[in-house]
Amino acid sequence: MSQTTTSAVSGREARVAPGSRTDRAIKRQRVQDILDAAGHDSVLLTTNTALTWYLDGSRVHISLAGDPIAALLVDRDGDHLVTFNNEAGRIAAEELPGGVNLHTVPWYGNLHQAAAAVGNGSRPLAEADVSSQLRAARQRLLPAESARYSTLSAELAAMMTDVLSAARPDTTEFELVSALAGRVVAAGAEPLVLLCNGSSRTTFRHPLATHSPLGRRAMAVVCARRDGLVANITRWIRFDAGTPEERDAEARIAAVEADVFDATVPGVGLDRIFAEIQASYVRHGFGADQWEQHHQGGPAGYAGRDPRVTSEATDTVVLDQAFTWNPSGPGVKIEDTVQLTESGLRVLTVDPRWPVATVNGLDRPVTLQL
Repeated sequence: MSQTTTSAVSGREARVAPGSRTDRAIKRQRVQDILDAAGHDSVLLTTNTALTWYLDGSRVHISLAGDPIAALLVDRDGDHLVTFNNEAGRIAAEELPGGVNLHTVPWYGNLHQAAAAVGNGSRPLAEADVSSQLRAARQRLLPAESARYSTLSAELAAMMTDVLSAARPDTTEFELVSALAGRVVAAGAEPLVLLCNGSSRTTFRHPLATHSPLGRRAMAVVCARRDGLVANITRWIRFDAGTPEERDAEARIAAVEADVFDATVPGVGLDRIFAEIQASYVRHGFGADQWEQHHQGGPAGYAGRDPRVTSEATDTVVLDQAFTWNPSGPGVKIEDTVQLTESGLRVLTVDPRWPVATVNGLDRPVTLQL
């Protein structure tokens, strides 16, 4: 199957593991290639990013802030998922893809030691030993996961339109993010990041919500995860025409993003894109230090950014890879989840109801005036 499905069980809808058998076979081969190159027979996957990618969307968390409640040994003979005894029933019923062997350890046991011991006896590679190779294996999204990502992203964009369109100047930041959180959870996703600033707090680049009213303009940011994939989006609203300075800055930050999009082509290194980001801020009148005021985004998918782009990030861009770039300046920011296809960048977090302006041939969101 290509996306999360449900089946009727005792009159209720039961979750079925979302993974695609075809996609999972390709992912297993990619990991086997990593083992071949490293000269090892097994690797132990322990992070949420690696586990949800390899298992193709299985939920391996309880607390969003906690470590995974499973570890996976990939060896030449097969895949061995180890979880705590109190988690095994749910994992088996709702999250376990076909062909994965399930093992348990007491809830007080050592998950990683137990997982390392289920193999053929040789010491497995730690995930950290091949982190860059695993990141490269995640870059090119496969057909079924691309479809799931596209669906999640479009739903998230529609949620933003619905909730922000109903906002008023006296709506508080907490009220706005509460409404967004409710919509995200109702869609079967997890709200990993919820940010909002009203007009009194636009200087903050990562504005956790407060009881402040929105006032005359506001920004909302959501990062939502479903089936392992994380979609990211930022939107702005205002209740007046905006000042000339605001409208000018909004146009200029969209021009910075357009430069970044132009630089996101197959074969280019992330460090080169980062250099273009730095130059673009100067080119569009934001100053040479703007890149230092907030991270600039990067590849997306099974992590919010995989990795965040810096001058040290030398990963090479490939087709079918997803990105979320988020250039920002004083009081302005633009952010969508996109995928690089053979015909160019495709915006995934799009809702046709949201107003747009064409920037360098691509429809980009503008501030919604209410």
